[in-house]
Amino acid sequence: MPENTTTAPVSAITKSAAPKLSTLNTAHIGLIVVIIIAVIITSIGTDAFLTTNNILNVLKQVSVLAVIAAGLTMLMISGGIDFSLGSNLAVTMGIVAQMLTLEVPTLLAITIGLICATAIGFVNGIVVTYTKVTPFVATLATATLLDGLALVVIDGLSVSAQNKLYEFGNGAILGIPYILLAAIVICVVVALVLRYTSFGRNTFAMGGNEEVARLTGIPVARNKILLYSMGGMLAGIAGVMLLARLGAASPGIGGLSLELQAVAAVVIGGTSLVGGKGSILGSVLGVLLLGIVANALNLLGVSSYFQAMSVGAVLLIAAILNVVQWRRRKV
Repeated sequence: MPENTTTAPVSAITKSAAPKLSTLNTAHIGLIVVIIIAVIITSIGTDAFLTTNNILNVLKQVSVLAVIAAGLTMLMISGGIDFSLGSNLAVTMGIVAQMLTLEVPTLLAITIGLICATAIGFVNGIVVTYTKVTPFVATLATATLLDGLALVVIDGLSVSAQNKLYEFGNGAILGIPYILLAAIVICVVVALVLRYTSFGRNTFAMGGNEEVARLTGIPVARNKILLYSMGGMLAGIAGVMLLARLGAASPGIGGLSLELQAVAAVVIGGTSLVGGKGSILGSVLGVLLLGIVANALNLLGVSSYFQAMSVGAVLLIAAILNVVQWRRRKV
């Protein structure tokens, strides 16, 4: 049977696995309620929260994380994971920033940066697919390598705030930041791909049972490499967005801490740690919740050390709930 042939039974199974875009499940509703409660509590605690500037600032901050989370959601639905996305972002920022300082045209600099980011994801996909090293180990090793590479590329680099990229990161149309609009478009496109394409439905099938998916004709190896490549490309786009917002690339941006935030958001959003289940809407809500909590802790003057601890605690709780839910489905 040809590798790219999808049989009728698989089509039926995968179609039922992919969630409808308009569907609000119990987890989504629960997250919305938690977000509303967080907003109310924070608004009572500080008058600075519900201001236009602060809300826009929160939305711009979560836009970058949402794009990374979109790529990570696809990977985790397929049963994979990539711990190098945050480091990939840092390398892309450095490459694009370096070229902008050399007066390379902005569009060309972005294109080269995204090609490099996609290539990093492609290499991860090759390693995970053909060496059988677990995604956790393979991408963690890649992350360590990329962290060092990012420091070499950036080298204390700063970019002029007058370039066109900075205008994209801080401008707005009808009061809506460009960077937020870009994140919305990207998340909608990824959600549409997951829901309405055979590639998206096959992604759910791979996460449900990779061996069964392979036996029924789904091109598992090709799709897995493509998923890691897409995750790398989205991390690169997030890097360009962050560079545009900050106007500079500097050491310490991105890395494993950003990746863990993305994992926390995706798991909070209901994506299964063992694959086969998840949604972009859930991940976006998870990103929004983390953004509000981080902003609230900042406004309330909580130490950055405790903020990092809060992300870890939230991730731990979400992971435990995720496993409990998976065990209930198995019973």
